[in-house]
Amino acid sequence: MSQLDRPVSPNPYDLLPATASFQVTSTDVHDGQPLDDAQVADGGNTSPQLSWAGAPEGTKSFVVTCFDPDAPTPSGFWHWVLVDLPADVTSLEAGAASGELPGSAFHVRNDAGQAGFMGAAPPQGDQVHRYYFVVHAVGEETLGVDADASPAVVSFNLAFKTLGRAVLHGTYQH
Repeated sequence: MSQLDRPVSPNPYDLLPATASFQVTSTDVHDGQPLDDAQVADGGNTSPQLSWAGAPEGTKSFVVTCFDPDAPTPSGFWHWVLVDLPADVTSLEAGAASGELPGSAFHVRNDAGQAGFMGAAPPQGDQVHRYYFVVHAVGEETLGVDADASPAVVSFNLAFKTLGRAVLHGTYQH
């Protein structure tokens, strides 16, 4: 089977325990549509603008992630993991991942080993990849991990502490 013939995996968030949903929007990412060059690694490599509303009652912090389940690995590829955003933060401007973060928020290294955002970078000629930008509403002020945690450990902790999830996805093919 060639890279282009790999079966498309399901939405990875559909495989997790159900949670409340809320709204996330972006001036940069349009749900189900190709990403702008700004969100591509060899383009602008800029984290997108995101705004969210309607988080569940009891939300005490947020985690923002970007995950590509279509990367040619068994575990996908984490492009962005921003942890412990204060509950009063309901938007991030474009490029926020490379600037000063609010409150005690911090980045966990993505799968490229960078603390911040890495834009889309699928292998040349590979299938269309999906990039899930997700805002996770957390019922605790801190997720309980530090900057040395892996994205998988963050995701594991989210499985037990997420009150709600807002999902937006873009696509990209090189």
